Amino acid sequence: MILLMRHGETFWNREGRIQGHTESDLTPLGERQARAMAGLVADLVRHEGGRFRLVSSPIGRARMTAAMVAEATGLPIEIDARLAEICCGEWEGRLRSEIAHIHPEVFKTREWFFGAPGGETFEDVTARASDWLESLPPEGERRVIAVSHGVWGRLARGVYAGLDRQATLDQDVPQDAVYRLRGGLVDRFDCEPIAP
Repeated sequence: MILLMRHGETFWNREGRIQGHTESDLTPLGERQARAMAGLVADLVRHEGGRFRLVSSPIGRARMTAAMVAEATGLPIEIDARLAEICCGEWEGRLRSEIAHIHPEVFKTREWFFGAPGGETFEDVTARASDWLESLPPEGERRVIAVSHGVWGRLARGVYAGLDRQATLDQDVPQDAVYRLRGGLVDRFDCEPIAP
């Protein structure tokens, strides 16, 4: 089983800036979201039993979220670069609205993430997600909490569930929910509503 979550809201999320590998701190709302997800994960871990590992992307916003999960579960954090968000090349730090104005054709679908000069492709990120999933113990022995990002989590869930490209990209990327990947199925657990 994998418990997969995205980091809480960042200042760049709020501003509509493209983050990729660039750092942006959690907002106060993002911190509350991270604490809520950490509490939910701790409840799921207690319910499921067994020894879990906690693995995080190396990017700060995921590590900050993972630190709250570590506090709630008592688990040490392992860092794995394969969980990093998509690299958005020359677009990192720029407003999505600015890029959408310059390249309106790219922003008509969720494929826009893969159009940045110098950035990663769908295949690049899918390969990283696949490699990580394949490195885990067999399904029955697997007890992993993973803290990552929107695009990476979407593609990892798609790989896990055997979704096609469009179905993979159509998935939601909440910052207040935890996904359980078990037995080839993906289940979503939402946190209680969090005031903005």
